[in-house]
Amino acid sequence: MTIEAMNWRRRHFPFNAEQSVSVLGEIGPLAVMFLVNGITGSISVGTWALIVATIVSLAVSLWVLGRPPIMPFIAGGVSVAFGALTLITDDPMWVQIKVTVFNTLVAATLWLGLKTGHDFFRFVFGKTFHYTDEGWHKLTRNVALFFLVTAVVNEAVRLGFDDFELLALNRMFTGIDIWILFKIFIIMPFTALYFWWQVRLMQRYRLPDPRRFAAETAQSKDAAG
Repeated sequence: MTIEAMNWRRRHFPFNAEQSVSVLGEIGPLAVMFLVNGITGSISVGTWALIVATIVSLAVSLWVLGRPPIMPFIAGGVSVAFGALTLITDDPMWVQIKVTVFNTLVAATLWLGLKTGHDFFRFVFGKTFHYTDEGWHKLTRNVALFFLVTAVVNEAVRLGFDDFELLALNRMFTGIDIWILFKIFIIMPFTALYFWWQVRLMQRYRLPDPRRFAAETAQSKDAAG
């Protein structure tokens, strides 16, 4: 890939491999569930498809990154657990409230970290990315708000379309279909745009790599000496 092409990609798609795998790993299983559920008309078969697709996406992310990415693996594990509850109870509610429960717990964990001085993102990414204290604080606050808002919206859509039925395109669309479509075509694009904005915002708070700065300082002293 040429330098010009790489620069164009970074300007228009500033997500790294882990972020891309995380987004695709969320969209893929949902899309598979929607298609299988639409073809078979069975939420149980659709849930099995979701579980299998989630496991496959986790295996692919492990192969691509060479290590288990933290957030996708936690989210994937929760998806499999709540999918199993749906199969056991034959109630799609469990798959739907997985988003509410997971996002609320993430938001609460991030807020607790801020209040106790244990910043999650600084702990996980502090050796790779270097930002000011204000930058880490704003990133954690913004991401916590994002997860809290999406949890509330998820419940609003789930409950608002609980008894929904619409005959269209020779098939019956139910509340679970609307929920999946909302996740794929509204929440996922919004998530990508929101985190793209966060990536751009954090550039204001970037600090030089301490190891590189120390090496350059030592080289300057050697040259002066």
